[in-house]
Amino acid sequence: MLAVATESNVQQSPRATVSLVSEYAAVSPGQELRIGLRQRLAPHWHTYWKNPGDAGSPPSITFEAQPDVTVGEIAWPGPDRFIIGPVASYGYENEIVFPMALTVPQDARPGSQLALEANADWVVCEKECIPEEGKFRLVLPVEANARPASDEIRAAFRTADARQPQASPWKATVSAGESTLQLVVEGEGISTTTVRSALYFPDSWGIVDHVADQALKVEEGSLTLATTKGQGFTPGPSAGLLAITDGGGQKRWFALELTPAAAATTTTEAPTTLPLWQMALFAFLGGLILNLMPCVFPVLAIKATAVAGMSGGDRREVRLSGLFYTLGVLAAFMALALALLAVRAGGSAVGWGFQFQSPLFVAAMSWLMLAIGLNLSGVFEIGGSLAGAGQDLAQKKGHAGSFFTGLLAVVVATPCTAPFMGAAIGSALVAPAYVSLVVFAMMGLGLALPFLLLGLFPAVARRLPRPGAWMVTLRQAMAFPMYATAAWLLWVLAQQAGEAGLRMALAGLVLVGLVAWLVGLGQHRAKTWWPRGAALAGVAGIVGLMAALHGAEPVAAAAPAQSAQAEPYSAERLAALRAEGKPVFVNMTAAWCITCLVNERTTLSTAAVQQAMQEHGVVYMKGDWTNRDPAITAFLQSLGRDGLPFYAFYPAGKDAVVLPPVLTQAIVTESFQQ
Repeated sequence: MLAVATESNVQQSPRATVSLVSEYAAVSPGQELRIGLRQRLAPHWHTYWKNPGDAGSPPSITFEAQPDVTVGEIAWPGPDRFIIGPVASYGYENEIVFPMALTVPQDARPGSQLALEANADWVVCEKECIPEEGKFRLVLPVEANARPASDEIRAAFRTADARQPQASPWKATVSAGESTLQLVVEGEGISTTTVRSALYFPDSWGIVDHVADQALKVEEGSLTLATTKGQGFTPGPSAGLLAITDGGGQKRWFALELTPAAAATTTTEAPTTLPLWQMALFAFLGGLILNLMPCVFPVLAIKATAVAGMSGGDRREVRLSGLFYTLGVLAAFMALALALLAVRAGGSAVGWGFQFQSPLFVAAMSWLMLAIGLNLSGVFEIGGSLAGAGQDLAQKKGHAGSFFTGLLAVVVATPCTAPFMGAAIGSALVAPAYVSLVVFAMMGLGLALPFLLLGLFPAVARRLPRPGAWMVTLRQAMAFPMYATAAWLLWVLAQQAGEAGLRMALAGLVLVGLVAWLVGLGQHRAKTWWPRGAALAGVAGIVGLMAALHGAEPVAAAAPAQSAQAEPYSAERLAALRAEGKPVFVNMTAAWCITCLVNERTTLSTAAVQQAMQEHGVVYMKGDWTNRDPAITAFLQSLGRDGLPFYAFYPAGKDAVVLPPVLTQAIVTESFQQ
């Protein structure tokens, strides 16, 4: 019997003729075959691959099939690239079939029918894009022996088969610079005669700049593609297709699994990292300037009491105090560096200040700030000293306090970056581990230097007033900045964990106050045991609250001081605005970044800057990193940065201009004039 063309009803428009087809006109019980969404497109129109590129949307289809009928996912044919102006898309012209596997039930009876109903939608584009949709019904007779479909439909499937990606026999690696991406494919069979042209199609949006050229270099046994990194690039393994056209003009698609290059990720066109000496210098200067940043406000009280504690000390003990403080700073920086490297080695993307993205950490820090404040107020004592505020520097506990002061200064004061720090951190975290540790150590040395100099030159400390009642008054006064810090951290927590998280944190504050009072009561009544027992019960309650906060679901954080003109950041929206030729200003902020809040209030929200944005047609985008957001992490890393504050201005048709972390109205408005 002759094969009969098997095709569903047709959805037709001036742009596309779409139907559901089967490669068999009749099917048999238990048979495995393919069906497909067939699109025949008008000249110059195209449809889309699973990653559509800068515009468009891939076809989607849902089935309402008989029980026990299994339909697989689309086996995507290899695409082509279409460039229209500043926009590039991945897809297909003329005719394409999107094949899907189908299994006929074993108990299907010859003489019956297999009915498939499907709803599909797709987008077709020329210079404009038009969404279309259709409902299809395909009925296949069940017979003892399957019968192929017509030559026309089998030819359509063969066209799709010719585009099906092959498994790559080669090793493929990727290395990223600040704005560049380099793919290296190595193996037998690659030569100037077998590779005339090549193009990489990433599975995910934004890995590469879709419209950018992919410069090809072919050598015996390897090929290299150098292109521009996309906004959605994240470090780590990635997948895609490599389309190769050979000397005879035949195109084939190969499925690639890209792994990060093991060596330092540099290219001849642009280095991926700064030289080590420059990273170390930037890190040292950034750490030194960090002492002047608004971020350090939470530890000013700790530093002030520590400096006051130097008054009247002998030279050796003052020097030891500065040394132990420096060791505490360095230990904290090393711990943060190791934590960042460990998390990233596990495949997660995190950035500088990542600890403040945890509601548990923020709550614990608010409780710690309250405890320190209560200690400074005299509610209780820990060996007569906490956070370096000891009065007897000759005792070991005073040096332990200095060490703890250094630890706490880093943990609390580094959710934000200072000038020079951003480039140093971004480069260090893509360099070998030993380089990262050197850079973080230099950053810590810069932060600790002012206090260390006080220790090395005790004559400065001796100019302070002699020990006396003023030290007790200063210590008590310094408790109030700690209380203010605890209140600010509660506000941050409310942005992260909502009302439920805030309730738990407030309960924890009450317990911390209770425990502090009980400890102080026990210290004044040495023979009384019950305050210590009650304090332990309070500590158990705090631990329980910490466990509850650890399991709390984060809420969508409301970015502080939102401007009415700001729109939420998304990589897709940024790419679309740039494709339209519009200038864009991107502000990455977080509730826990004090410098961000200061810049927002003193610069970005002012009438002068808002008016400048309007005059120059600048689109203002704001991203909120209060809670972990992989899209923002990827954006920061794509520009070689790893922390906040971060500001980037995209002039129309140009690459990003990175602004300094401390803004003025003049800096912002002058950047718009570019």
